[in-house]
Amino acid sequence: MKFDPATLRYDAAGLIPAIAQDHATGEVLMMAWMNRDAVARTLETGRVTYWSRSRQAFWIKGESSGHVQKLVEMRIDCDRDCLLVQVDQTGPACHTNRRSCFYTAIRDGAEVEILKPVA
Repeated sequence: MKFDPATLRYDAAGLIPAIAQDHATGEVLMMAWMNRDAVARTLETGRVTYWSRSRQAFWIKGESSGHVQKLVEMRIDCDRDCLLVQVDQTGPACHTNRRSCFYTAIRDGAEVEILKPVA
């Protein structure tokens, strides 16, 4: 059966959350939003493309930083309202220059920084 991005369940703004995961390690790298066209562009080009809510524009991960996400596989959750984008990540995934956006843990009621920026 051929995939159609229109079959996904988008929110009222036409967006769906996309979780980026390193395909080799399983590490969760980041979460961002896609719209129908970003999903289609990602599948067509193999370069992960998101929708920027603040800029109201597409952004291809790594376009300006060089920290590219190459699509390995896209998965759909059981409710069809969230995507898992397995990627080959070049460099840090986070705009703070960390490998992952999830660099703060809550341990014993306190926030602890568990990843430092890449030098």
